[in-house]
Amino acid sequence: MTEPAPTTPILPGLSAVADRYDVVLSDVWGVLHDGKRSFPGPAAALTRFREGGGTVVLITNAPRPNAPIRAQLDALGVPRTAYDDIVTSGDSTVALIAARGEGPFHHIGPERDRALMDEVHAKTGRRPRLGELHEAAHVICSGLFDDRTETPDHYEATYAAMRERGIAMICANPDVVVHVGDQLIFCAGALAERYEALGGTVLYAGKPHAPIYDLALSLAAAARGRDVDASRVLAVGDGMRTDVAGAVARGLDCLFVTNGIHRDDTGPGDGTLDPARLAAFLRGAAHRPAYAIPDLAW
Repeated sequence: MTEPAPTTPILPGLSAVADRYDVVLSDVWGVLHDGKRSFPGPAAALTRFREGGGTVVLITNAPRPNAPIRAQLDALGVPRTAYDDIVTSGDSTVALIAARGEGPFHHIGPERDRALMDEVHAKTGRRPRLGELHEAAHVICSGLFDDRTETPDHYEATYAAMRERGIAMICANPDVVVHVGDQLIFCAGALAERYEALGGTVLYAGKPHAPIYDLALSLAAAARGRDVDASRVLAVGDGMRTDVAGAVARGLDCLFVTNGIHRDDTGPGDGTLDPARLAAFLRGAAHRPAYAIPDLAW
């Protein structure tokens, strides 16, 4: 007889388990904002956690260095009382770019993401050279050129040219999709996933891969002034293949926020959580979070 799958507790709020943790590594997009507006409840919950002596590091697959993300959070009204520090996929990408010299690199993604090159220059004194695909030694993918109108299908010729020359892709944002308001748009991870399926080589910088977690935990230790016990770290996020998978691989408990990119899998899509649909969704998932919650709250 098959044993029933263990249930995942649904929390009324972070306060139900806050005393078990010293550090929260919180996702940003889908937890604190949706790209157009911030959510006051999650920011208040993280602020309360910090007021109780906890440390919060925001960990995001945004493909830019942390300074622009901090400015974006300010503009969206996310208070700085909600976090101690920020680490981005862009921060990890900088290290991957720097390790590959001056290029030339071909960049796939919006112009705003070229701040990565400025950050490499600031850290190494060398500015990576950007060029056309036919001359590139490596490709940096931070997203689609126009994520409101394009899909991964628009890049078939690019994948073919890269495979022909054996060019590796540095993926600056492993997210496949994200909500901007109510619109679901593709991210760099969707292009990387397609390129890998065609046999291409992809180097990933952000969640669920280890380097971004190592950096986040080092920032948490610096903020606390001592080493961090992994058993007292809680990761929070709305993505199964990024937030939950990354936390589980790193040996961290994870609080799964269901009213994010999986809202239609775990409820009727109106912000409510259906326990039966959540259980069915998790039965088919490769990784299991420690807890679930519709939206992060105290």
